[in-house]
Amino acid sequence: MRLRLRRGSSGGRPPVFDREKYKTRHKVENRISLLKQARGIATRYDELAVRYEATIQLALIRQAS
Repeated sequence: MRLRLRRGSSGGRPPVFDREKYKTRHKVENRISLLKQARGIATRYDELAVRYEATIQLALIRQAS
């Protein structure tokens, strides 16, 4: 803790906590973890970007229903 205090604004934790920014980041991280539950997305078996994108779209549709 002392080291962080000595560094002042140049190191350590950010001086403020932005609650709204954290909420947005939390939502994005949760959505990505849900997408990774689909094996094809987590391991990326598809070689073509078009197929990979289609796999993501299908996973999103499955989650919405």
